Amino acid sequence: MRLRRLLTPALAMLAASATPAFAHLDPADHGSFMAGFTHPLFGTDHVLAMAAVGLWAAMLGGRAIWAVPASFVAVMGIGFLAAMVGMPLLFVEPTILASVVAIGILVAFAVPVPVPLGMAIVGFFALFHGHAHGGEIGEAAAIGYAFGFALATALLHAAGVAAGLGLGRASGSKAGRSISRMAGGATALAGVWLMVAG
Repeated sequence: MRLRRLLTPALAMLAASATPAFAHLDPADHGSFMAGFTHPLFGTDHVLAMAAVGLWAAMLGGRAIWAVPASFVAVMGIGFLAAMVGMPLLFVEPTILASVVAIGILVAFAVPVPVPLGMAIVGFFALFHGHAHGGEIGEAAAIGYAFGFALATALLHAAGVAAGLGLGRASGSKAGRSISRMAGGATALAGVWLMVAG
């Protein structure tokens, strides 16, 4: 019974990330903000990577809890701007998939790094996530769309942080850390599956 209580948050997060990819919202019907907000939520690769960033930030603790996710959101904005001005970026989709595997592995092995290095690692991958958002903007207005996907990303990070911190409080730091690490391993495996399936 105790094990079921401990696994429920991690399994719920993974189940939520496995929802099918629906067509992106039409900004003409739903507005640019909503088109941007839902864009990260309709890609399993984006959801997994962003939640894993939050989990890893929670594992690192201290200033990393907010600095690592903030770095992702900030650099993602730079990637978006790069796409908007037509700056090419090679291997966008493969790097996004690699981010799922890499960040999942960082969580699975509870890799401890200094906060600036953690920010740099997630920032590297965020550049590609942001570029992908910019490349798929369609007819949406850039400002509303950007605010939308930035907010959705921040909320996904917050969910990962909350899951990591919640597991630590609910089950003790050792058991909670083990469950977080299992979630990281599952994320990495899901990333490999997405690579193979794609």
